Amino acid sequence: MGRFEGLAVLVTGASGGFGRRVCERLAKDGANLVLSDQDPKQLEKLAASLDAETVVLCGDIAGEELSESLVKLAVERFGRLDVAVNNAGIAQSFVRLAQVPSDEARRIIDINLMGVFYAMKHQLPQMERQHRQTGRGGVIVNIASVAGLVGAERLSVYAAAKHGVVGLTRSAAAEYSRKGVRVNAVCPAYARTAMVNDFVKIAGKREADAIAELTRGVPMKRVAEIDEVVEAILFAADPKNSFMTGHALSVDGGTTAI
Repeated sequence: MGRFEGLAVLVTGASGGFGRRVCERLAKDGANLVLSDQDPKQLEKLAASLDAETVVLCGDIAGEELSESLVKLAVERFGRLDVAVNNAGIAQSFVRLAQVPSDEARRIIDINLMGVFYAMKHQLPQMERQHRQTGRGGVIVNIASVAGLVGAERLSVYAAAKHGVVGLTRSAAAEYSRKGVRVNAVCPAYARTAMVNDFVKIAGKREADAIAELTRGVPMKRVAEIDEVVEAILFAADPKNSFMTGHALSVDGGTTAI
């Protein structure tokens, strides 16, 4: 029996690098899935590839309506919401603060910070209600970033949003720790996702040289593989990991150790 057998799990940003692999692993471990992303074709393709009972809902996480609808969909289809992985997010241009276009900054805050706020605003009451009724609450895992723990050169607005995600995570954990809900954040450093691929293209250098520049402050001197981050996400989401809440789990090759 898988560790998420029969649990209703919501994943936003499901079609992206971390999201897709999380969904694949959850399906393998027996979860029932509620998936969301902005691209309907990619979302439907992902759902069709998973050996799990799956429902999908496309939309923009920057709008509160999507988060409300996703929780309702989980309850309508599976009767409850056991785990939420709030993964949806976007990167910013690799430029200094004064060069970030204001409309881009607003979009980053709306998706990366307000999107997580809206998600938890609707997930937490449902999980608290379940705990009152059945004694089983739920788990929320927010995907933040090592940029949410330290300053991040040329990622100022992204870092500000991710610092906000860590703040929301810790605050919600304190508020709901006695209401049957655990809330944690996973904070990866650069990983082999679209963000790193875009940096390599923009840098105009050999991939090895671009990666070396990107990871000069990482003691391991490399980027993370997607599966290395996904292991941390699943660890945080695991129902057996029942005494960890309010934690910002860094998966950063030693970046925050120095």
